[in-house]
Amino acid sequence: MWLQENKVYELTLGLDLAGSPTRPTGYAYMKSGLRMGLLYTDEEILKLARGFSYVFVDAPLSIPMGRSSLKERGPHFRECDLMLKRQGIRFFPLSLGPMRKLTERGIGLAEVLRGEGLEVFETFPGALYDILKVKRKERKAIVALYRELGLELEDRTYSQDELDAVACWLSGVCYLMGKAHIFSGKDGAIVVGSSHCFRT
Repeated sequence: MWLQENKVYELTLGLDLAGSPTRPTGYAYMKSGLRMGLLYTDEEILKLARGFSYVFVDAPLSIPMGRSSLKERGPHFRECDLMLKRQGIRFFPLSLGPMRKLTERGIGLAEVLRGEGLEVFETFPGALYDILKVKRKERKAIVALYRELGLELEDRTYSQDELDAVACWLSGVCYLMGKAHIFSGKDGAIVVGSSHCFRT
């Protein structure tokens, strides 16, 4: 299996961050098996993340160049967003209503963790699903894909938040193996796993 020879997965946490602590944030990591679940508060998220070296988050972690804040008018897209767009990957602009809260929360948590020495990266599960040719919201198909990749999942119902957190974790593992797409510009970067990362 592609994963067995790469222990970087034990250092990596995937987070499908919610814009509000009243909504669930999915997490995924592998330590004695794949572990998934849901968290809510910043304190819960930070406590879990401190047990890892690398955190890959589904949330914008920067704002477009030319903006001093999301509360003021300015560009809607970063260079990395435009790179995704050119690849035909759909996403919501971070200036869109609910995305503003997510961006602010993501930036705040990333600042805390980076201040404590962790490496924090932005990722996007939707892009990984597109690359691996599975529909973004078809949970049964996503579970089947993960099993094909050799991940051992329990026989239970998984939330979209949990599955998206696994996608964040997978992109993180690929990045640390040097097998990820990096959409990088002057005002941010998005890390997405590549299809050749999972080949045996």
